[in-house]
Amino acid sequence: MIRPAARHVLPEFTERTPSGTRTQDPYSKLLSERIVFLGTPVDDTAASDLIAQFMHLEHADPGRPLSLYINCPGGSFGAMAAVHDTMRFLTCDVETFCLGQAGSYAAALLAAGTPGRRHVLPGARVVIRQPALAEPVRGRPSDLEIHARELVRTRELFTAMLVRHTGRTAERVTADIERSTILDAQAALAYGLVDHVVENRTLPQPPHDAR
Repeated sequence: MIRPAARHVLPEFTERTPSGTRTQDPYSKLLSERIVFLGTPVDDTAASDLIAQFMHLEHADPGRPLSLYINCPGGSFGAMAAVHDTMRFLTCDVETFCLGQAGSYAAALLAAGTPGRRHVLPGARVVIRQPALAEPVRGRPSDLEIHARELVRTRELFTAMLVRHTGRTAERVTADIERSTILDAQAALAYGLVDHVVENRTLPQPPHDAR
């Protein structure tokens, strides 16, 4: 079980506006620039926060892209799947950036960005591996069989996500996630998880038919 991460007190800053002053925390400032940041494991709390921000930004301007910045070690498959499906549900493009790491299920979120708009910074890494139970499972044999079937189903769904977003075969992805496969920025690009390795904000223009 993935437990919700503790929240920390954020610094605030005040900026001048034409109508006076406005106090914001860093995440509010990023949101005003249509940037959503994932810096914790993907648990139910993080997923709810991300989805709420996505839906808010889509409602505010359905035709304008938003950006998801990722520095995440992994998390819960169910929480990740909710975010992943929301990204595909949105009418606006979702640009993804990996800074630091995109571990396990976070790799699927990185790869789920709009084609041509998926980026990784040079020092980041992406780790793909098959699902595993976070805690020992106890119970009757029939209960263990249920958990085993669900784990297999989860692996198949995760594999299908990576196949869809990378263009790799199911056999290749299945073999690669059997153990942790650690990819640096260039290897993540070669694998098809991202489209660009970027060192600064001067990004290549996405193709017009990126969607």
